[in-house]
Amino acid sequence: MGSLDGKVAVVTGVSRRAGIGFAIARELLEAGASVLIQSWAPHDGEQPWGADPVGDTGILAALGGAGDRLRQLSVDFADPGAPARVVAAAVDAFGAPDILVANHARSSYQTLAEITAAELDLSWAVNARASVLLAQAFAAARTGSAPGGRIILFTSGQHLGPMNGEIPYTISKGAIHQMTLTLSDALADRGITVNAVNPGPVDTGWADEALTASVGRALPAGRWGRPGDIAPLVRWLASAESQWITGQVINAEGGFRR
Repeated sequence: MGSLDGKVAVVTGVSRRAGIGFAIARELLEAGASVLIQSWAPHDGEQPWGADPVGDTGILAALGGAGDRLRQLSVDFADPGAPARVVAAAVDAFGAPDILVANHARSSYQTLAEITAAELDLSWAVNARASVLLAQAFAAARTGSAPGGRIILFTSGQHLGPMNGEIPYTISKGAIHQMTLTLSDALADRGITVNAVNPGPVDTGWADEALTASVGRALPAGRWGRPGDIAPLVRWLASAESQWITGQVINAEGGFRR
Protein backbone atom coordinates (compact mmCIF):
# COMPACT_ATOMS: atom_id res chain seq x y z
CA MET A 1 0.00 0.00 0.00
CA GLY A 2 1.23 3.50 -0.86
CA SER A 3 3.34 5.56 1.51
CA LEU A 4 1.95 8.68 3.16
CA ASP A 5 5.38 10.11 3.91
CA GLY A 6 5.23 13.88 4.22
CA LYS A 7 1.43 14.00 4.24
CA VAL A 8 -0.57 15.80 6.92
CA ALA A 9 -3.75 14.18 8.22
CA VAL A 10 -6.59 15.24 10.50
CA VAL A 11 -8.45 12.36 12.17
CA THR A 12 -11.50 13.10 14.32
CA GLY A 13 -13.07 10.90 16.96
CA VAL A 14 -9.89 9.54 18.54
CA SER A 15 -10.80 9.23 22.21
CA ARG A 16 -10.74 5.48 22.92
CA ARG A 17 -8.03 2.91 22.28
CA ALA A 18 -10.74 0.44 21.27
CA GLY A 19 -12.20 2.81 18.67
CA ILE A 20 -11.97 3.01 14.90
CA GLY A 21 -10.43 6.48 15.08
CA PHE A 22 -7.52 5.23 17.16
CA ALA A 23 -6.84 2.43 14.65
CA ILE A 24 -6.98 4.91 11.76
CA ALA A 25 -4.60 7.34 13.44
CA ARG A 26 -2.14 4.52 14.12
CA GLU A 27 -2.41 3.27 10.53
CA LEU A 28 -1.71 6.71 9.06
CA LEU A 29 1.19 7.30 11.43
CA GLU A 30 2.69 3.96 10.44
CA ALA A 31 2.31 4.96 6.79
CA GLY A 32 4.43 8.06 7.43
CA ALA A 33 1.82 10.81 7.83
CA SER A 34 1.85 13.53 10.46
CA VAL A 35 -1.48 13.37 12.31
CA LEU A 36 -3.59 15.82 14.31
CA ILE A 37 -6.21 13.90 16.29
CA GLN A 38 -9.43 15.36 17.69
CA SER A 39 -11.14 13.85 20.71
CA TRP A 40 -14.07 14.60 22.99
CA ALA A 41 -14.02 12.19 25.92
CA PRO A 42 -17.06 13.74 27.71
CA HIS A 43 -19.32 12.15 25.09
CA ASP A 44 -17.94 8.70 25.87
CA GLY A 45 -18.34 9.43 29.56
CA GLU A 46 -22.09 9.84 29.02
CA GLN A 47 -22.42 6.48 27.25
CA PRO A 48 -22.72 2.97 28.73
CA TRP A 49 -19.20 2.07 27.59
CA GLY A 50 -17.64 5.04 29.37
CA ALA A 51 -14.56 7.11 28.64
CA ASP A 52 -11.19 5.45 28.15
CA PRO A 53 -9.58 5.42 31.64
CA VAL A 54 -6.20 6.49 30.25
CA GLY A 55 -7.58 9.84 29.08
CA ASP A 56 -6.22 12.01 26.31
CA THR A 57 -2.67 11.75 27.64
CA GLY A 58 -2.85 7.96 27.56
CA ILE A 59 -4.28 7.95 24.04
CA LEU A 60 -1.38 10.08 22.85
CA ALA A 61 1.11 7.85 24.62
CA ALA A 62 -0.40 4.73 23.04
CA LEU A 63 0.12 6.31 19.61
CA GLY A 64 3.74 7.15 20.36
CA GLY A 65 3.38 10.42 22.22
CA ALA A 66 2.98 14.01 21.10
CA GLY A 67 5.87 15.17 18.98
CA ASP A 68 6.99 16.05 15.50
CA ARG A 69 4.28 13.90 13.86
CA LEU A 70 1.46 13.70 16.38
CA ARG A 71 -0.68 16.33 18.10
CA GLN A 72 -4.05 16.23 19.83
CA LEU A 73 -6.93 18.67 20.37
CA SER A 74 -9.90 18.08 22.67
CA VAL A 75 -12.91 19.94 21.28
CA ASP A 76 -16.69 19.52 21.13
CA PHE A 77 -18.21 19.61 17.64
CA ALA A 78 -21.47 20.91 19.11
CA ASP A 79 -19.62 24.22 18.86
CA PRO A 80 -19.92 25.45 15.25
CA GLY A 81 -16.47 27.01 15.45
CA ALA A 82 -14.79 23.75 16.47
CA PRO A 83 -14.19 22.27 12.99
CA ALA A 84 -12.23 25.32 11.85
CA ARG A 85 -10.18 25.24 15.06
CA VAL A 86 -9.26 21.59 14.51
CA VAL A 87 -8.04 22.24 10.97
CA ALA A 88 -6.20 25.40 12.11
CA ALA A 89 -4.42 23.36 14.79
CA ALA A 90 -3.19 20.95 12.10
CA VAL A 91 -1.99 23.84 9.95
CA ASP A 92 -0.14 25.38 12.91
CA ALA A 93 1.50 22.06 13.82
CA PHE A 94 2.33 20.57 10.42
CA GLY A 95 1.16 22.80 7.55
CA ALA A 96 -1.79 22.49 5.19
CA PRO A 97 -3.52 19.13 5.61
CA ASP A 98 -3.64 16.60 2.78
CA ILE A 99 -6.06 14.17 4.41
CA LEU A 100 -9.22 14.63 6.46
CA VAL A 101 -10.87 11.65 8.16
CA ALA A 102 -14.17 12.71 9.78
CA ASN A 103 -14.61 9.59 11.90
CA HIS A 104 -16.27 11.18 14.95
CA ALA A 105 -19.87 10.41 15.89
CA ARG A 106 -22.41 11.26 18.53
CA SER A 107 -24.36 8.14 19.51
CA SER A 108 -28.01 8.69 20.32
CA TYR A 109 -30.41 5.96 21.38
CA GLN A 110 -33.87 7.46 21.01
CA THR A 111 -36.93 5.86 19.42
CA LEU A 112 -39.62 7.79 17.59
CA ALA A 113 -41.61 8.05 20.83
CA GLU A 114 -38.57 9.32 22.74
CA ILE A 115 -36.88 11.78 20.39
CA THR A 116 -36.56 15.40 21.39
CA ALA A 117 -35.84 18.47 19.33
CA ALA A 118 -32.73 19.08 21.41
CA GLU A 119 -31.29 15.65 20.65
CA LEU A 120 -32.15 15.88 16.96
CA ASP A 121 -30.36 19.23 16.78
CA LEU A 122 -27.31 18.03 18.71
CA SER A 123 -26.88 14.85 16.68
CA TRP A 124 -27.20 16.85 13.48
CA ALA A 125 -24.67 19.42 14.69
CA VAL A 126 -22.03 16.94 15.80
CA ASN A 127 -22.39 14.31 13.09
CA ALA A 128 -23.53 16.08 9.93
CA ARG A 129 -22.87 19.80 10.35
CA ALA A 130 -19.37 19.29 11.71
CA SER A 131 -18.49 17.01 8.80
CA VAL A 132 -19.47 19.69 6.29
CA LEU A 133 -17.64 22.42 8.19
CA LEU A 134 -14.54 20.24 8.48
CA ALA A 135 -14.60 19.73 4.71
CA GLN A 136 -15.01 23.49 4.22
CA ALA A 137 -12.09 24.31 6.53
CA PHE A 138 -9.93 21.60 4.96
CA ALA A 139 -10.53 22.95 1.46
CA ALA A 140 -9.85 26.53 2.61
CA ALA A 141 -6.60 25.47 4.28
CA ARG A 142 -5.44 23.94 1.01
CA THR A 143 -5.94 27.18 -0.95
CA GLY A 144 -2.69 27.88 -2.70
CA SER A 145 -1.48 24.28 -2.32
CA ALA A 146 -0.97 21.91 -5.24
CA PRO A 147 -4.14 20.18 -6.49
CA GLY A 148 -5.07 17.10 -4.53
CA GLY A 149 -6.38 16.03 -1.16
CA ARG A 150 -8.48 13.32 0.41
CA ILE A 151 -11.64 13.60 2.51
CA ILE A 152 -13.01 10.43 4.08
CA LEU A 153 -16.37 10.68 5.84
CA PHE A 154 -18.09 8.03 7.97
CA THR A 155 -21.71 7.02 7.60
CA SER A 156 -23.49 3.98 9.06
CA GLY A 157 -25.71 1.22 7.69
CA GLN A 158 -28.95 3.22 7.70
CA HIS A 159 -29.17 3.04 3.89
CA LEU A 160 -29.13 -0.76 4.00
CA GLY A 161 -31.52 -1.44 6.86
CA PRO A 162 -33.67 0.44 9.42
CA MET A 163 -32.17 1.58 12.72
CA ASN A 164 -35.29 2.72 14.54
CA GLY A 165 -33.80 2.53 18.01
CA GLU A 166 -31.40 5.42 17.38
CA ILE A 167 -33.29 7.84 15.19
CA PRO A 168 -31.30 11.08 15.77
CA TYR A 169 -28.07 9.22 14.97
CA THR A 170 -29.60 7.49 11.95
CA ILE A 171 -30.92 10.70 10.43
CA SER A 172 -27.62 12.54 10.85
CA LYS A 173 -25.63 9.65 9.41
CA GLY A 174 -28.04 9.54 6.47
CA ALA A 175 -27.17 13.16 5.79
CA ILE A 176 -23.48 12.25 5.62
CA HIS A 177 -24.29 9.50 3.13
CA GLN A 178 -26.18 11.96 0.94
CA MET A 179 -23.65 14.80 1.18
CA THR A 180 -20.75 12.67 -0.09
CA LEU A 181 -21.54 12.92 -3.80
CA THR A 182 -22.30 16.64 -3.70
CA LEU A 183 -19.15 17.49 -1.72
CA SER A 184 -17.10 15.39 -4.13
CA ASP A 185 -18.42 17.42 -7.04
CA ALA A 186 -17.82 20.71 -5.23
CA LEU A 187 -14.13 19.82 -4.80
CA ALA A 188 -13.44 17.71 -7.89
CA ASP A 189 -11.90 20.54 -9.91
CA ARG A 190 -9.29 20.95 -7.17
CA GLY A 191 -8.33 17.30 -7.28
CA ILE A 192 -9.78 16.65 -3.81
CA THR A 193 -11.62 13.35 -3.55
CA VAL A 194 -14.50 12.82 -1.13
CA ASN A 195 -15.66 9.35 -0.16
CA ALA A 196 -17.52 7.82 2.78
CA VAL A 197 -17.08 4.53 4.61
CA ASN A 198 -19.85 2.49 6.20
CA PRO A 199 -17.91 0.16 8.50
CA GLY A 200 -20.90 -1.95 9.53
CA PRO A 201 -20.92 -3.58 12.97
CA VAL A 202 -17.50 -3.01 14.54
CA ASP A 203 -16.61 -4.28 17.99
CA THR A 204 -15.40 -1.24 19.90
CA GLY A 205 -16.85 -2.37 23.22
CA TRP A 206 -20.24 -0.69 22.95
CA ALA A 207 -22.60 -3.66 22.37
CA ASP A 208 -24.04 -5.85 25.11
CA GLU A 209 -23.59 -9.63 25.14
CA ALA A 210 -26.94 -10.44 23.49
CA LEU A 211 -26.45 -7.98 20.62
CA THR A 212 -22.88 -9.13 20.10
CA ALA A 213 -24.07 -12.72 19.75
CA SER A 214 -27.05 -12.02 17.45
CA VAL A 215 -25.13 -9.72 15.09
CA GLY A 216 -22.18 -12.11 15.08
CA ARG A 217 -24.46 -14.82 13.69
CA ALA A 218 -25.40 -12.50 10.80
CA LEU A 219 -21.79 -12.00 9.74
CA PRO A 220 -20.28 -14.74 7.54
CA ALA A 221 -16.98 -14.62 9.43
CA GLY A 222 -18.86 -15.38 12.65
CA ARG A 223 -17.52 -12.28 14.31
CA TRP A 224 -17.99 -8.53 14.34
CA GLY A 225 -15.68 -6.26 12.40
CA ARG A 226 -12.61 -4.93 14.14
CA PRO A 227 -11.12 -1.44 13.93
CA GLY A 228 -8.15 -3.05 12.22
CA ASP A 229 -10.45 -4.21 9.40
CA ILE A 230 -11.41 -0.61 8.61
CA ALA A 231 -8.14 1.29 9.06
CA PRO A 232 -6.38 -0.18 5.98
CA LEU A 233 -9.32 0.86 3.78
CA VAL A 234 -9.04 4.41 5.09
CA ARG A 235 -5.29 4.36 4.50
CA TRP A 236 -5.89 3.34 0.88
CA LEU A 237 -8.52 6.04 0.39
CA ALA A 238 -6.01 8.53 1.81
CA SER A 239 -3.29 7.47 -0.61
CA ALA A 240 -2.45 8.40 -4.19
CA GLU A 241 -3.65 4.96 -5.27
CA SER A 242 -7.29 5.99 -4.75
CA GLN A 243 -7.15 9.10 -6.92
CA TRP A 244 -9.74 7.78 -9.41
CA ILE A 245 -12.34 7.09 -6.70
CA THR A 246 -14.59 9.91 -5.53
CA GLY A 247 -18.20 10.46 -4.51
CA GLN A 248 -18.55 6.86 -3.33
CA VAL A 249 -20.01 5.31 -0.19
CA ILE A 250 -18.11 2.09 0.49
CA ASN A 251 -19.81 -0.61 2.55
CA ALA A 252 -17.06 -2.46 4.43
CA GLU A 253 -19.34 -4.78 6.39
CA GLY A 254 -17.87 -8.24 5.89
CA GLY A 255 -21.02 -9.44 4.10
CA PHE A 256 -23.39 -8.50 6.97
CA ARG A 257 -26.69 -10.35 6.42
CA ARG A 258 -29.39 -8.13 7.83
